[in-house]
Amino acid sequence: MPQTDQSSHAPPPLFVTTRWSVVLLAQDKSSPDAAAALETLCRAYWYPLYAYVRGSGRSPQDAQDLTQEFFARLLAHDWLRVVLPEKGRFRTFLLVTLKRFLANEWHRDHAHKRGAGMRPLSLDAEVAEGRFAVEPPLAPDELYERRWAMTLLQESLERLQREFIQTRRAPEFDCLKEWLTAERGHIPYAQIARELGTTEGAARVAVHRLRKRFRQCFRQSIAETVDAADDVDAEMRHVVAVLSRA
Repeated sequence: MPQTDQSSHAPPPLFVTTRWSVVLLAQDKSSPDAAAALETLCRAYWYPLYAYVRGSGRSPQDAQDLTQEFFARLLAHDWLRVVLPEKGRFRTFLLVTLKRFLANEWHRDHAHKRGAGMRPLSLDAEVAEGRFAVEPPLAPDELYERRWAMTLLQESLERLQREFIQTRRAPEFDCLKEWLTAERGHIPYAQIARELGTTEGAARVAVHRLRKRFRQCFRQSIAETVDAADDVDAEMRHVVAVLSRA
């Protein structure tokens, strides 16, 4: 289970699921909010893309440069103008565009031209490499899918945590969160009851409600990445399948 900030303030999400409204806003350069929208996209997807580049055999320095340059060109060349919800998943568009970028436009000896001074995203190379070091040995495409799925999972957890913080129940969330994905027969309800200062029956109800709400948050995160409500179930199945291979 991903670790969460246990302070009294809602944590800034490490990954914000890309919503089509944000994508479309980033396309509109006349909007004063376009730059902020693009930054949201960059921060949502930089690590899955970085992991893909590293998994393709590039060095850490090259992967950092390439990921930064990819987002710089996404902005400079207005690549988002061709993206529409009805044309498919945004995650697919990003990966296809990255592959074309890597195949057609990049050579190590042209490093001095990278970005032309533009850096819409500042990467923490140490953090990125620390995360990549513990990735499983997957093909680059599978690694990208895994990190995208984990992005949705993390956002769902953060969404749920914020709800508890807003209702002044952060200690309850901290107590219950580790049992979100535990097998029902392995949940120590008596221990949880002692920690919460309640009855074992109340602890069972609390765990059940938390798990149910987490599933709802997860479905909501997925729903915000597809164009039609009819696509949610199929996307849910895809995400669960990816996570099951993690």
